[in-house]
Amino acid sequence: MTAPSDTLHLADSGFEIHKVVVGPVDNNVFVLRCTETGDALLIDAANEHEMLLELARSLGVRRIVETHGHWDHIGAVTELRDAGYSVGVTSQDADMLPSYDEVLDDDDVIEVGRLRLRTILTPGHTPGSMCFALEGRPILFSGDTLFPGGPGATQYEGGDFPTIIRSIEERLFAAYAGDTLVLPGHGDDTTIGAESPQLQTWIDRGW
Repeated sequence: MTAPSDTLHLADSGFEIHKVVVGPVDNNVFVLRCTETGDALLIDAANEHEMLLELARSLGVRRIVETHGHWDHIGAVTELRDAGYSVGVTSQDADMLPSYDEVLDDDDVIEVGRLRLRTILTPGHTPGSMCFALEGRPILFSGDTLFPGGPGATQYEGGDFPTIIRSIEERLFAAYAGDTLVLPGHGDDTTIGAESPQLQTWIDRGW
């Protein structure tokens, strides 16, 4: 099958990342595809299930992972599971989904063809928020944990500002180089290097 070129967001040797923006709050949905095998994984079955089903079928998606359980990131879970796709989520956020197939733990490795995606538990936005790092490449899918200009919102049930700051500081900024590309759950890409100098400003402002 030929991948749809209009969704292509980033490509390099051995992989492609496709992106569509869906739903009432403009959620980013990413598909990571191994170009050597054609296998792919979809991150966040957020909304507009017909579009996501078409995308999944055209790109060779084999499974789905959720960055967290908020309503705007899980709106197409039921329809994609009904179509045969396995959905994974952390145990802390699993009850927020209508259904799921597998539990994702911290520091798991998800194989996508010849690619390896490592899980990073980053609580704070929700108790079970998770980021995903592409091994051997400076690429991080941050969900709603880290955005250009600050952390994800923590005023909703299950959110906690000191916890998300600790997650960002210890699990992202301390672990990944400045040139690491950050692909968030909404909005534009950023880098670790662009965001890390702002950490104390975020702490001081309290959000």
